[in-house]
Amino acid sequence: MFADRIDLSPKTIVQIARLLPADLGVLARLGTMLQDVNSELSAIATLLRGDVALAARIVRISNSATFGSSGGIASVEDAVNRVGFTEILRLVGTATAARFAHLGLENYGITARRLRDNILYGAFASEALARASGADARVAYTAGLLRPIGLMILNQAARDYLAPGRHFIPAEWPSYSAWELHSFGVDHCEVAALVLDEWRFPEELGQAIRSHSMARPEDLTRPLAALLNVANGLAHRVSRSFPGEVHWWEITKDRLLAAGLTEQDFEPAIVGTEAAFEAAIAATSG
Repeated sequence: MFADRIDLSPKTIVQIARLLPADLGVLARLGTMLQDVNSELSAIATLLRGDVALAARIVRISNSATFGSSGGIASVEDAVNRVGFTEILRLVGTATAARFAHLGLENYGITARRLRDNILYGAFASEALARASGADARVAYTAGLLRPIGLMILNQAARDYLAPGRHFIPAEWPSYSAWELHSFGVDHCEVAALVLDEWRFPEELGQAIRSHSMARPEDLTRPLAALLNVANGLAHRVSRSFPGEVHWWEITKDRLLAAGLTEQDFEPAIVGTEAAFEAAIAATSG
């Protein structure tokens, strides 16, 4: 039975998360493996080979110039060995985002292309800013990549539980969070953090996504949350943000300071982000 609102329990949120594309579960397990410097490339290849569709995208994308290839990569093992331990997360992240070129979030009015572009741009911007600040670029990239996962889960929850016409309507709601709290009793940042904790990502990553809206003074005490906010501020400047979040993305001196950044860090980060983004779009479109 559909309703105007429902209070989603953590158990239900985790159950819905299991319905997400398998790529995200693989990415979660990959993230765990990459935390261990003793992980073997052969074990990583075995993990990636387990999802046939993802494996096919990995092979195709790894044959692109984006990953320094002139072609000839025929298997996941070849791809993993070619890019190596340091680049495997970016390869798999790009392959995962490619899937979302076909999956929009209709209950938010987010097209498939906008979703893909936000995922990729946010990931690359977070990575570039992390390098500028001296933070862990791999963790920042992962945070940027997975930031919209709460939106994906609540989009599915709206399909499953809400009555027709109860989707997000900009003229009725000032933000996604306002609609989500009314409709589900929880917003997408909290949902993402809960699921990432369940999937055993580093605690820092879930906390950053939970706090990256900078809605509370204490959010400024979390450097990765502030960095994620600034990264999405850059995405907003180039029209790759989501309409129900735009009031979050003012880049202020306090947020820059909290992220370990200065205004001088911007231009190099923007240049690097744009180059990485355009290369990834070319690789996923090929």
